[in-house]
Amino acid sequence: MGISMSERQSSRRVRIQDGFWNKFTELVRGTVIPYQWEALNDRIPDAEPSYAIRNFRIAAGMEEGEFMGMVFQDSDVAKWIEAVGYSLASQPDPELERTADDLIELIAKAQHANGYLNTYYSIKEPGNEWTNLHEAHELYCAGHMMEAAVAYYEATGKRRLLDVVCKFADYIDTVFGREQGKLRGYDGHQEIELALVKLYQATGEERYLKLAQFFIDERGQSPNFLIEECKQRGGYSHWMKKEMPIPTIEQMAYNQAHLPVCEQDVAIGHSVRAVYMYTAMADLASLTNDRELIEACRRLWDNTTKRQMYITGGIGSTHHGEAFTFDHDLPNDTVYAETCASIGLIFFARRMLLLEAKSEYADVLERALYNNVLGSMSQDGKHYFYVNPLEVWPKASLNNPDRSHVKSVRQKWFGCSCCPPNVARLLTSLNDYIYTISAEDNKVYTHLFIGSEALFELAAGQVALKQQSRLPWEGYVRFELTAVPDAAFTLALRIPSWCYGQAVMKINGMISEYDVENGYATVNRQWAQGDIVEWEPVLEAQLITSHPEIRANAGKAAIERGPLVYCLEETDNGSLLSNLSLDCQSELHSYYDTELLGGAVVIEAKGRADERASWQENTAYRPLAQQQVSEPVKLKAVPYYLWGNRQPGEMSVWIRV
Repeated sequence: MGISMSERQSSRRVRIQDGFWNKFTELVRGTVIPYQWEALNDRIPDAEPSYAIRNFRIAAGMEEGEFMGMVFQDSDVAKWIEAVGYSLASQPDPELERTADDLIELIAKAQHANGYLNTYYSIKEPGNEWTNLHEAHELYCAGHMMEAAVAYYEATGKRRLLDVVCKFADYIDTVFGREQGKLRGYDGHQEIELALVKLYQATGEERYLKLAQFFIDERGQSPNFLIEECKQRGGYSHWMKKEMPIPTIEQMAYNQAHLPVCEQDVAIGHSVRAVYMYTAMADLASLTNDRELIEACRRLWDNTTKRQMYITGGIGSTHHGEAFTFDHDLPNDTVYAETCASIGLIFFARRMLLLEAKSEYADVLERALYNNVLGSMSQDGKHYFYVNPLEVWPKASLNNPDRSHVKSVRQKWFGCSCCPPNVARLLTSLNDYIYTISAEDNKVYTHLFIGSEALFELAAGQVALKQQSRLPWEGYVRFELTAVPDAAFTLALRIPSWCYGQAVMKINGMISEYDVENGYATVNRQWAQGDIVEWEPVLEAQLITSHPEIRANAGKAAIERGPLVYCLEETDNGSLLSNLSLDCQSELHSYYDTELLGGAVVIEAKGRADERASWQENTAYRPLAQQQVSEPVKLKAVPYYLWGNRQPGEMSVWIRV
């Protein structure tokens, strides 16, 4: 079992200083956060308006107007504040802090006397609070505001927003529960469960932990709360604006409310809701040592990541409900793979690492981070993908309704803009994902190889280290121990899945043996101040194939190099990427291209292109015997996270072989 999160969070300090990641943390601090503030205030030309700040001003009585935007629009504001909190924790910014303080005062003014806080119901449907938990995201919005408050309080020491959400949580505790007169319910979109755990850790208030446990335990129980609630509304739907048939138990799978959570073993339904719930389940399992909950987390992790995850770390394969479908159904061209879903998967992975330090959790965390999440944001920080495809044909995106959700160009903002502020809050809190410790066992785990300085308190005493990393371009990491205790402790370094167990450790210049524990190279010894540990996992470009049941990839391969997935783009390889094939016997030639978007390793290989010149325009089919010999070509692959930052065009991750 891992240590409790509260213990871990209070026992380490980490500051990123990394050649690869610095540009992203600076981009978020200097560009993304200010840009998103402008978007939330509807000041981005030619972008979809947010209305989010305006809604708070109306709810606070500072201006007149109608509620606009999605029912969950408040959550965008909360995630922005959370990102600001993490940013201020790493680098003070008085002007940004003043902006956030003013916004927090606005939020406080919008709060009801009893603690309730939600601009949609305050403006649009006063008196109808808690009547449509299935669709209206009330507790979801509350959860995001709680996360924001904790992050801002921990960064600045200011309690204003924390006091607001504690008052709200106290009120929610009077509304929900098993006691007489309370609602035995839960939100249609999970989020408050994990947020209440954070609020408990920040305040020590046990009621918040118990409320989180209630929401998790009550979900999927019979009679089904969401179905009964819908009956009380006469089937009226917020989204359809009319009476609809009462949903069935089977349809509750969309909300992961078809079964009690400990009876679930397959990732199903809306993918973001699922991984937010799994995150809370792992939180609670870690804090309560609930064996049934632990086993459920393991089952759901295995199904999600080993049967329903894309090579990029994307999850949720259909745009119908932004949902999972079934095992191995992973189409590349109609994929959804919402950015928020991968971020939620990263949250889940981190909680599983806290529960039990196994490298597979960090492997998935790294995969989703370097590929799906980084690829969702443009290199200028001002454009975003909501959907993250593995194959793009721009003409189909424009003209085929089944592919209209797949964009070939990132957008400035969205009417439903949950993803951009989610990216900001993840990247500003990236220092929280690099290490964990087991203080009582005197172990320091390194999960991500990101240059950083860190300070930990173990039972043995204080440990400080400096990590220097050349990833993702080179397989070399250097650790310098700048402070060590008088007693021995264990250093545990993840053996990345992409090196297939081939990694060399050197201590003070000498090759060193290490033990392998759950995918980590571990060395326990009496360390000395100034000791140098060099970690060299083999990093080579290689072709990857997929499970035979993933039909979309039959006869195809993808290219990986270290944590990065690669793709072909039209700008390098011409149009009709589907006509290209890769010579699987060809050497994959890697080199660093200083001209590619600030510099990146690209990969070249020999391939062939189907002959096209002999085809007549008015002929769609002909005998295979008439097929001409394919032509040799040189294929050029670039990191997936960089695609779509040059000229619009086709893109493909999986290539015929």
